[in-house]
Amino acid sequence: MSDPSPCLVLENVSRHFGGLRAVHRVNLAVKPGERHALIGPNGAGKTTLFNLISGELPATEGRIVLFGSDVTALPPHRRAALGIARTFQITKLFPNLTVLENLLLACQALDARKLSMYRPVLSYDDLVQRAGRLAADFGLAGLTEARARNLSYGDQRKLEVALSMAGRPRLLLLDEPMAGLSSVESRSMHAILTALDPSIAVLLIEHDMDVAFAFAERVTVLHQGSVLTEGHRDEVSANRGVQEIYLGTHAG
Repeated sequence: MSDPSPCLVLENVSRHFGGLRAVHRVNLAVKPGERHALIGPNGAGKTTLFNLISGELPATEGRIVLFGSDVTALPPHRRAALGIARTFQITKLFPNLTVLENLLLACQALDARKLSMYRPVLSYDDLVQRAGRLAADFGLAGLTEARARNLSYGDQRKLEVALSMAGRPRLLLLDEPMAGLSSVESRSMHAILTALDPSIAVLLIEHDMDVAFAFAERVTVLHQGSVLTEGHRDEVSANRGVQEIYLGTHAG
């Protein structure tokens, strides 16, 4: 069987803010179903790179290819329609809506019925059922009537990942989904992410090295906006440059 074509390709992608090179000539490829971690110290350019991939920021130079289509100039909603979804470092929910209402809006977002203004979304049984399944999959089945603002922080993070899955993405970008979670919440989130459909490619930003290496087989290390190294997690963890720059150890 031939090696599948990458679902995401970055070719010399850069983003400069005046004289600051936040991301500089990054090359990256992610294959369908791959679990890939993006790590690096604070300020390495990880979230900026996510913003470039999702279209939140335009690239200063370079090319972004998503599922074989050049999306470098496309806005975020056009990229989302191709099958990409993401989460953010800071949770983005509708705080005054219930868990079910948040999920219904997300399920409807990429559905043609979102243009229907005269029929309430709760009247679409298939969307309600899908929202309910997502709630169950992410451990929120007993919280569907709770307002998002009243959820624990851990459950808010679960809801955000559930929202990102509502559009049935083929590529999921997760920006530090474990950030701020307790050890119990982190284990719960890890179990949820591990159980994601294996056909979905996942690119994960994670500050916790143990979490990143437990989840992903391939790892890319960013340092000062550029790729320091990339490879299998065993190769990366043994790389002396990674140990010195990211882990703070010294060769001796």
